[in-house]
Amino acid sequence: MSFGVYIHVPFCLRRCGYCDFNTYTAVDLGGGASRDTYARLAAEEMRSIREWQLRENIEEPAASSVFFGGGTPTILPADDLVAMLDAVRSIWGIRPDAEITTEANPDTVDAAYIRRLADGGFTRISFGMQSAVPRVLRTLDRTHTPRNVEAGVSAADSCSLRSSVDLIYGTPGESLSDWEASLHAAIDLGVRHVSAYALTIEPTTGMGRRIQSGTLSRPDDDDEARKYEIADDMLSASGLRWYEISNWSRPGYESVHNLSYWRNEDWAGIGPGAHSHYSKNGRDIRAWDVKHPRAWAISLGSGRIPWAGSEALGTQERVEEAVMLGMRLREGLDPATVESLSGRRVDPTAIQSLVTEGLIVHEGDRLVATRRGRLLNDIVIGALLDAVGQ
Repeated sequence: MSFGVYIHVPFCLRRCGYCDFNTYTAVDLGGGASRDTYARLAAEEMRSIREWQLRENIEEPAASSVFFGGGTPTILPADDLVAMLDAVRSIWGIRPDAEITTEANPDTVDAAYIRRLADGGFTRISFGMQSAVPRVLRTLDRTHTPRNVEAGVSAADSCSLRSSVDLIYGTPGESLSDWEASLHAAIDLGVRHVSAYALTIEPTTGMGRRIQSGTLSRPDDDDEARKYEIADDMLSASGLRWYEISNWSRPGYESVHNLSYWRNEDWAGIGPGAHSHYSKNGRDIRAWDVKHPRAWAISLGSGRIPWAGSEALGTQERVEEAVMLGMRLREGLDPATVESLSGRRVDPTAIQSLVTEGLIVHEGDRLVATRRGRLLNDIVIGALLDAVGQ
């Protein structure tokens, strides 16, 4: 079992129209929450969690991954990110071969910033590219340009940092040729990892309100499915293999940190709204922080871990997670794992039906989703859960 640390930085320069993440601009925050004090408060939460782990007899190995997400982590000074990384090192320890990643808005980093991260122990940067088409970027309310992304990846390369780029498909008005252009641009950057996510619309976001008012068209499921197929074809042809439904990489360049989530390993979540997972005496414990930075800071100031709640997962929830996470991964799902967790047999007839329908294949003892199965992942998961105990 490995151990990871996720550090949520909830600040952004502006809120993108499609985003419903737990992020805040300076206007949102008002008084009582400060970027200037964030690194210190995050380290304080780390110490509080470590003290709780010791009281609960939860022993973790040195961290094999640390991931800074957001929001926009790189809105903070590079020294602050390094200071939080140093806090992880002093509190839990970090393995010599650990993956240390930060997400980055291409507008907020330059060569000097990236050099400071490399000198401070970072090994990887995930750039929020989203698209290479200016018109699509404007629809997404993104302010960076494709040139910013190129400069960031080049600076990372010069510091021997691994780079990844995130893409979004299905933006209103994005054509198939627009999407192909974005994929070509990502491939031409020479990065060894690409994430590609279908745009999801939440009604409370700016984009959601524009779609409800009729000023933007709603994303089309068939269009998004076709774009997924295009991504899989183009990325695979360039040597990037899918290893999770929305992620492709060259062998050995998979995201260690994200794999720890999908394999249900332990991680400590630091920052407003961050989620954690801990194993204790065969139980899975979930915990989540209060969402607003001001409430988070107040809780820390009173000497409490800033959790909004926690729970121990029951048998059914553990089975559901095992199936859901396993079927997202290229390594697939071992039915024996489900049977061990549930104490019930997985109906082989139901499995064979999914094979016959072209949704999954057998690879040794494991079940792996086909591309059609990836596109119909919810159906596959539902059928497998129905097959438990039949």
